Amino acid sequence: MGIRLHSGSMQTRFSISTHGQGLYEFTRDVTRWVAGQGDGLLTLFVRHTSCSLLIQENADPEVQSDLRAYFARLVPPTTDPSMAYLTHTYEGPDDMPAHIKAAMMPVSLSIPVSAGRPVLGTWQGIYLFEHRDARHTRTVAAHFLAD
Repeated sequence: MGIRLHSGSMQTRFSISTHGQGLYEFTRDVTRWVAGQGDGLLTLFVRHTSCSLLIQENADPEVQSDLRAYFARLVPPTTDPSMAYLTHTYEGPDDMPAHIKAAMMPVSLSIPVSAGRPVLGTWQGIYLFEHRDARHTRTVAAHFLAD
């Protein structure tokens, strides 16, 4: 994570290691980075086409497992007979479904920051939603613009 300053703004990148499909919370990293920065707007952008960003409940882990199960049922791997119409299968049966899921969910988030803290609800966390089966290191670009 490297910090760059630009007249009233800061930028950095977060690296998130994944070990297959699922939600990976990185709220603490983001909170630490904006700590003490005052008021402004934080923008997060994932630099990959087969994962997404979400703000989601972080209290009950069943929420994350249910989300994963729902999207797996909604967009199964290309080995499922219902997905036989897909042609982009060169990188494995999870690749095109991962692109479809990423097309359905956000790849960027805007989060207000007040007094150096992200303005999130009590049970909200910031997640990278990995849609691929294999391990990946994902990069999330962050930009904080102070008021």
